[in-house]
Amino acid sequence: MQASVDLAATYAALILADDGIEITADKIVALTNAANVELEPIWASLLSKALEGKNVKELLSNVGAGGAAPATGAPAASAGGAAEEAPKEEAKEEAKEESDDDMGFGLFD
Repeated sequence: MQASVDLAATYAALILADDGIEITADKIVALTNAANVELEPIWASLLSKALEGKNVKELLSNVGAGGAAPATGAPAASAGGAAEEAPKEEAKEEAKEESDDDMGFGLFD
């Protein structure tokens, strides 16, 4: 039952965003009440605060984009240097694991 209430609040926010109307707690509650869904005002308030200042349409269109864009202004050389250091650390960790095998201890000894 709670899932349908959560979905109703989300759909109400999407309806408001689609119509270009500001997403507020009062409007979310009004839409959910019109759909015969009992939504506590605190949840509408939290949702409206979470979406405040965000372009909901843009968020929806970038769902499968993968994540945040890399920071701009970082020198390419340092990014390449960091990428080179990571494989070296992995190689060291693998060497440590291999040395444990040579100690003669086994799980079933």
